[in-house]
Amino acid sequence: MSTPSPAPSRGLERLWGKKNRNRHADGAPEVSYSDDQKPEPEHLSDTSNDPETKDPSVRKRREAPPLVRDLAPEERARLETALVKKIDLRLLPMLILMYLMNYLDRNNIAAARLAGLEEELELTGTQYLTAVSILFVGYILMQVPSNLFLNKIGKPAIYLSSCMVVWGVISAATAAANTFGGLLAIRFFLGFVEAAYFPGCLFFLSSWYTRKELGFRTAILYSGSLLSGAFSGLITAGITGGLDHKRGLRAWRWLFIIEGAITIAIAFAAVLILPNFPRTTTWLTENERQLAVWRLDEDIGEDDWLGSEQQTFSHGMKLAFSDIKMWVLMVLLFCFVASGTVTNLFPTVVKTLGYSNIISLLLTVPPYVLGVITTFCNSWHADRTGERYFHITLPLYFAVIAFIIAAATTKTAPRYLSMMLMIPGVYTGYVVALAWISNTLPRPPAKRAAALAAINAVSNASSIYASYMYPESAGPRYIVAMSVNCVTAFIAICAATVLRFILVHLNKKLDRGEVVEGAVAVGEAIPGEAAKKGFRFVL
Repeated sequence: MSTPSPAPSRGLERLWGKKNRNRHADGAPEVSYSDDQKPEPEHLSDTSNDPETKDPSVRKRREAPPLVRDLAPEERARLETALVKKIDLRLLPMLILMYLMNYLDRNNIAAARLAGLEEELELTGTQYLTAVSILFVGYILMQVPSNLFLNKIGKPAIYLSSCMVVWGVISAATAAANTFGGLLAIRFFLGFVEAAYFPGCLFFLSSWYTRKELGFRTAILYSGSLLSGAFSGLITAGITGGLDHKRGLRAWRWLFIIEGAITIAIAFAAVLILPNFPRTTTWLTENERQLAVWRLDEDIGEDDWLGSEQQTFSHGMKLAFSDIKMWVLMVLLFCFVASGTVTNLFPTVVKTLGYSNIISLLLTVPPYVLGVITTFCNSWHADRTGERYFHITLPLYFAVIAFIIAAATTKTAPRYLSMMLMIPGVYTGYVVALAWISNTLPRPPAKRAAALAAINAVSNASSIYASYMYPESAGPRYIVAMSVNCVTAFIAICAATVLRFILVHLNKKLDRGEVVEGAVAVGEAIPGEAAKKGFRFVL
C-alpha cells in the first residue's frame, strides 16, 4: 500500500516550469498509467544483441532521460541532494524501528533467561541453548526464497510489513509456552518468518541508494539491532522489577507479550509509510522518479528494476553461485557473524561479572551504545572516502584483542573492558562488509537479491552451534567460545584481504577496457573514458 503522490517539489517545479507539469519534454501530453501498464521509457535502448546482455534479466542499456539530461551540474547536484534527503526521511526511520523489533523479538530470550524463563519451564541441561539455536534453523531455510520472492513481486512495503505482523504474533505467543517442546516450536517458526526482514532490507536499500551512499545507510539500519541490545536490557530490567508475578504471570511472559504487541502495531504503520522501488513509488513526482532511477543507472550502468518479468528465481541464483566473489564474501560474513555470536547470550556473559540480575542487564547497555557510535562514525567515513577494506579490517583487530582478554583473565575491570570492545570490534566493520556485498555484486538485481540472502543465511549458520559454547559451566572465561571467536575474526581479516586483491585485479582489467562480468560502463566502455565514467569495484 502506498500513500498518495505529493505535489512536485519546489526545486523541480522551478526547473521545469508549471506549464510542463503534465507534458513530456517533447511537448506531448503526459498520459497516466498504472504501475503494470507503464510503457517502456523512450530513453531505453535495446541491447539484446550485445554479448554482455544475453542474460534474461539484462536487456536494456539506458540513456539519460531528457528531464535529467538537460540539467546543469550544479542544479543536478542540488536536486539530487534534496531527493536523497526525502528518501532518507521516508525509508530510514521506519526501517530502523522495524529492525529494532526484529532483533529484539529474536534475541529477547537471552534477557528472558534472567527474568525466570529457564526456572519456570524447568529447562535442564542444554535445553535452553537448544531453544536459542533452533530459531536460526528456520531463519536460514527461508532467507534465499524470501529475497527472490521479494525481488519478483516488487512490493517490499506490503511484503516486509506483512511478515512483521506474523512474527509479532508468534513472538507474543511465546508467553503461552509451558513446555520445552512448545518453546522449541515457537522459536523455529519465529526464525522462519523473521528471515524475510534483514536480507530483504539490504536488498531494498541497495535498490534506492548508490554505492557511495549505501555504507552509511546500512549502518543506520543496523543501528536498530545494536539499539535493541541496549533497549532489551533496559526493558527487561524494568519489567523484572515492576511486573514479575503481576496477574499471575512471570516477568519473562510479560516481556514477550509487550514486545510482540509493539511489533504488530509498528507493522501496520509500516504498510502506510514504506515505499516500493523507485520506478513504482507513487509519493515521488514523475521528475523525482526519473532522477531516482537514473542516478542508480549511472552508478551501476543499467536500470535496477524494470519489472517482475525480468526477475527470475533460477537465473539470479545461478549468477550468484557462479561468481567467486560471492563465495569470498560468504566466508567473510560467516566469520563476522561467528565472532559476533557472543551477543546471542550477552546477558549471560555479563552476569559472570558477579552482579545481580538487574545490574547485569543494565551493564549490557554501554557496549551497545558504544557500538552504535563507532558504527556510525566508521560507516560515514567509509562512504565519504569510498574505501571499504580498512574500514572492515581495522575494527576486527580490536575484536581479536577483546576475545583474548576475556579468555585470559577473571578480573572484573579487564573483563568488562573486553565486553565493551567485543560489540564495537565486530559490528563496526560488519555493517561496512554488508554494504560491500551490494558494491561488489551490483547487477542484475536478481543476482544481488540471491547473493544477499545466501550470504546472510550461511553467515547465520554459526548461531546454530554457537549457543552451545556458552554453558554456564564454562563461565566466567568461556575459553572455547572466546578462542573460536578470536580465530573467526582473524579469518574474516584474511577473507577481506583476498577479496581486495580480486577487486584490484578486476579494476585493472576495466582500466584497460576489458569486459568484466558484473561491471557495466555508463555508455561504451572505451579505454580512457571507462576510468572516468565506467563502473569500478569499491575497494
